Amino acid sequence: MRALTLKTTLEYCDQYPTPEPAKGEALVRVLQAGICATDLQLVRGYMGFQGVPGHEFVGIVEEAPVETGLRGQRVVGEINAACRVCSTCQAGRHTHCPHRTTLGIDRRDGAFADFLCLPTENLYPLPDDITNDQAVFVEPLAAACQILEQVPIGAQDRVLVMGDGKLGLLCAQLLHHVPCHLTVLGRHHEKLQILAQRGIHTHQDSHLPSRGFDIVVEATGTPDGLAWASAYVRPRGTIVLKSTCHEQPTVDVTALVVNEITVVGSRCGPFPPAMALLRDHAVDVQALIHKRFPIHEGNKAFDWAATNGVLKVIVDLTQEPEQAEGHLTPGDARAHDPK
Repeated sequence: MRALTLKTTLEYCDQYPTPEPAKGEALVRVLQAGICATDLQLVRGYMGFQGVPGHEFVGIVEEAPVETGLRGQRVVGEINAACRVCSTCQAGRHTHCPHRTTLGIDRRDGAFADFLCLPTENLYPLPDDITNDQAVFVEPLAAACQILEQVPIGAQDRVLVMGDGKLGLLCAQLLHHVPCHLTVLGRHHEKLQILAQRGIHTHQDSHLPSRGFDIVVEATGTPDGLAWASAYVRPRGTIVLKSTCHEQPTVDVTALVVNEITVVGSRCGPFPPAMALLRDHAVDVQALIHKRFPIHEGNKAFDWAATNGVLKVIVDLTQEPEQAEGHLTPGDARAHDPK
């Protein structure tokens, strides 16, 4: 099969072995996969990953020996493949199973390939009214939804989202539906305009004139994000960390202790609420798509995704090369979406 493979560098291969699903797994034919900040960090050496990266995908189930009803269904999938039998899994913490593999991140080939394998229990059939473009955002939007699973937010809370990248924009749109006083801090006018058009208060600068936020969601994608967040949160406030970086952060931990700051690591989240938000068009993801590439132009896709100011880049496994040329507006993106 065709695949983008990562060893010391990212390379395109058209003779990569097609995976064989283990017991309880399904073989999924990938339609589209999105490049996220974690993928870019993997190329820089994060996690020491080798294999096929990619974990934001939509595909069609080709084989499902156990759950035969899944065959032919269009699906998205949770990325953590847990053992489901250890004490951690039995306690309901399967995303932290010590035996887990993680799609395209840790010891499991991912979505930048014609096929991938995941446990059938990880897969979610998609309703017809969620497009393929929307479906690529289910996994990162679920990560945004995890904030609400971990941190109570009240109507009087002052909430700051730091970062106007893909995840920051998703977090902001999600929190816009939660009663609170929301501000988004970013550096790119055109990105912040996506939020401003939805009535979300934004601030374009590296520094805010105000401090003392009750909750700060750090989604800067930089190792300095925690230090910046600690400057904006009030004493006994909460910082939600969303960034994963290859570089180690530097932060004054003494200030965190003295100010009694709660720091919450936040990773994967629930798929059903994310799918509901997309189905109801409560979150705009079409405006986040900047360009798409066929898989054999994977290196160009990653280069484009790493360009300052670029949001979502999609690797389209169904696309002919000539369809990929040029910048796609949101309308163009919808026109190319098979669903």
